[in-house]
Amino acid sequence: MIAMGPREEPIYDHSAYTECKSVPEDALYNGGIMKDYRTNENKVIRSETNSYNFVLNNLSGWIRILDADSAVMKASLKTDDGTVKCVGNVIARAGCWSFLKGGFVLDLPSSYGLLYLQRSDGEKLNISISSVSLQPFTYQQWKKNQQDAIDKGRKCTAIIHISDVQGERVPGASIIIEQLSRDFPFGSAITKTILGNPAYQTWFKERYNAAVFEDELKWYSTENQQGVVNYTIPDQMLEFVRKNQIITRGHNIFWEDPRYIPSWVRNLTGPDLKSAVTSRIQSLMNKYKNEFIHWDVDNEMLHYDFYEQRLGINTSLEFFQTAQQLDPLAKLFMNDYNVVETCYDMNSTVDAYISKLRDLKQGGIFMDGIGLEGHFTVPNPPLIRAVLDKLATLKLPIWLTEVDISKNLDKETQVRARYLEMVLREGFSHPGVNGIMLWTGLHSNGCYQMCLTDNDFHNLPAGDIVDNLLKEWQTGVVHGETDEHGEYKINVKSGNRTTNSTFSLYRGDDTRHLNIHL
Repeated sequence: MIAMGPREEPIYDHSAYTECKSVPEDALYNGGIMKDYRTNENKVIRSETNSYNFVLNNLSGWIRILDADSAVMKASLKTDDGTVKCVGNVIARAGCWSFLKGGFVLDLPSSYGLLYLQRSDGEKLNISISSVSLQPFTYQQWKKNQQDAIDKGRKCTAIIHISDVQGERVPGASIIIEQLSRDFPFGSAITKTILGNPAYQTWFKERYNAAVFEDELKWYSTENQQGVVNYTIPDQMLEFVRKNQIITRGHNIFWEDPRYIPSWVRNLTGPDLKSAVTSRIQSLMNKYKNEFIHWDVDNEMLHYDFYEQRLGINTSLEFFQTAQQLDPLAKLFMNDYNVVETCYDMNSTVDAYISKLRDLKQGGIFMDGIGLEGHFTVPNPPLIRAVLDKLATLKLPIWLTEVDISKNLDKETQVRARYLEMVLREGFSHPGVNGIMLWTGLHSNGCYQMCLTDNDFHNLPAGDIVDNLLKEWQTGVVHGETDEHGEYKINVKSGNRTTNSTFSLYRGDDTRHLNIHL
């Protein structure tokens, strides 16, 4: 039994590894409360405490399998009330050590916890475990680590020097600084209902600096009948985002899920199907070259393989190659679900995502970004952070591309709004995340899963959460101090002398020294 005594405030460790190593690294946090863990013959890891009152827990460890080439290993937690949760997974291999990183939330105190490491398909397998760590955090500690990460990664300092034209300091000058734009892309899906809808347009442009068309670029929208291609709606939506200087993601060129492939395409085979996909990608990308910052090239390719089944195993690779050639300035993204939302889906483990990225790289594709959809039910913040940690080791921009909370959740709207806040805070505070997109496009009959407003653009609880976070994460108008990265306007006044100027603060900036002449 491990007694829980006073301890220093833990600092979250973002360390992660994606390569299989000959020797495991040391345990994170020196093992945390698992310094003296033990396993039984079933590879159950047991750690007991007098009263387990810590809520958020970061789990990590190294695993090697002994009697198979590779296998997906799942870590599960069973507490004294009988609840079993998936808390992490890893693709483990023979002959080297693979790093598992995950985590879990305990909403109620538990007198003990059993951590199970099992093959995902339930088959028996001999494994070795090393450098296991379990580091607990209270909610307050977790939030403090989030805020420290935001302060370090999303903010920087500007020192304003005021002088006259001779270089003499001007004491007592008043300084007013106003943030004009944010550096961090935060946006939402939009739908065609925004066209001709001034209220929707005003509501959107007052909040967001990034957009994505929910359906209007998809193949079933632009060519629902073979040979009848119509880009009228996306053209009009592009006019709106251009007019308001909103960056926009291209979603998507192809979608592997057969349910969302035009029916006439599903009926094609061989050369006819090949001709159709070639026409699709050339038409779309020649039309919109240089218009979109990103392209989701082959959506949800971890879960489905419609085109590869019919056109060969290199079809996805060819899609990326063609996209790279036709729109070389756009960043190309993989985009999939259940990578960061849960660890129950063995098709889209974080290691499966990384493996697919490496396959594309071996084929000559230098991937530009990581797209994580983020369709959550009940978020698991420690797991979200752990998955982001592993993906961040690839040094590619990570975007949460379709964030919402399931409408099937049997909870009040306030609870769903709180879950949304959890996800957004995890994303914004993580140093590897470069943008967040909500999947809250408003249709005439509501939204896909989660709306932020009613049809008259009065906030629902989730809308209040988003507005409050946007206010928290931007500087606004201040006197003598700056906050978030972005572009700023500065007004300096002394006596009857006034001057206005602009300056920018970007990620990675050291302290900026600005000289203003009055």
